[in-house]
Amino acid sequence: MSKSKVVLAYSGGLDTSIILKWLIEQGHEVIAFLADIGQQEDFKAAEAKALKVGASKVYIVDCKHEFVTDYIYPIFAANAVYEGRYLLGTSLARPLIAKHQIAVAEKEGANIVAHGATGKGNDQVRFELAYHALKPGIEVLSPWKTPEFLAQFKGRPDMLAYADAHGIPVTATKAKPYSEDENLLHISHEAGVLEDPAAICAEEIYSRTVPAEKAPDTADYIDLTFKQGLPVSLKLPDGSIKSDPLELFTALNTLGGAHGIGRLDMVENRFVGIKSRGVYETPGGTILRVAHQDLEGLTMDREVQHLRDQFAPKIAELAYYGFWFAPEMELLMTMVHKSQENVEGTVTLKLFKGVAYAVARSSAKSLYNPELSSMDVAGGFNQQDSAGFIRINAIRLKAHSQLKKVSAT
Repeated sequence: MSKSKVVLAYSGGLDTSIILKWLIEQGHEVIAFLADIGQQEDFKAAEAKALKVGASKVYIVDCKHEFVTDYIYPIFAANAVYEGRYLLGTSLARPLIAKHQIAVAEKEGANIVAHGATGKGNDQVRFELAYHALKPGIEVLSPWKTPEFLAQFKGRPDMLAYADAHGIPVTATKAKPYSEDENLLHISHEAGVLEDPAAICAEEIYSRTVPAEKAPDTADYIDLTFKQGLPVSLKLPDGSIKSDPLELFTALNTLGGAHGIGRLDMVENRFVGIKSRGVYETPGGTILRVAHQDLEGLTMDREVQHLRDQFAPKIAELAYYGFWFAPEMELLMTMVHKSQENVEGTVTLKLFKGVAYAVARSSAKSLYNPELSSMDVAGGFNQQDSAGFIRINAIRLKAHSQLKKVSAT
């Protein structure tokens, strides 16, 4: 009888290495899949480790360029930020990983996909909703929700003992008592010593950004150019130009990190109803958000901008919850794309001591009229028209005030 094939989303870490071996012990043929989304990973070493543990094949897929163009850029065009603060670094990576994992499963004729996300977190939902959206009928194996797995592994000591018994090399140590997730958009730090929200995150935990007080004492100025809401060109402080999306975003990360830009320490609400503390470093994304928002102020119609802004929190929520491939997300992102048609031009940003802020902007599609805005030029605006405008808008306020007086007597 042939074994059932399982394609496992594999990271090379302790959990997925244990899961890989455990799935083999359950009688499955396991194909390991690694997505290169910009994490600092020795992929050759991870491949060798997966094969040593028992994977029949290992797929390593370079997804970095696609991550920037199809996930990061569109969500920043939407100005989508979860709970007003989190820039969705982990959330955006999961549907991309799932997409390529499903593609490997189809290529290999596998009818099962698996992941190593826990039953308490958001990633289990993001992976599994994406699997079902992309390949209805696919079987999903989630060991951390499987009674047999939970009975065998009650905590990290059990996993370390299992690794030792099966000759699985591990790098987990007490010297790094927290968890990290890394990709092009961000690196997150959580769990372990960070589970106490009252504990200050130690400086040595940060890895992508310098502390603001140690950032350069001289500011850097950059020009970021957009077309239809998407970055197309970056002029660096040395005058060089980056236009390839991956190179452009990588350069933003490097600059932002050097200036201490993009740190965030927050308590957020997971989809499953649990609150969690996360420490994030998103240097390039933070700069991109500032520039894009600033250019919208110059080029977007007020009502279009305000309407899009009403839907931005919903888009962020859908991405965070794992509904990237949902029909409502398709609808909202179509609206976002339409809203960005005239968001074109260049923003000059100053990077200094942990802050990125726009200092100048220009666009051939600017809606800004200097004469209308000026306090020194009459322009084409009849100021006497404002009297009637105000009187009309005051009608309902007067009626409301009268009603309150009547109710009080």
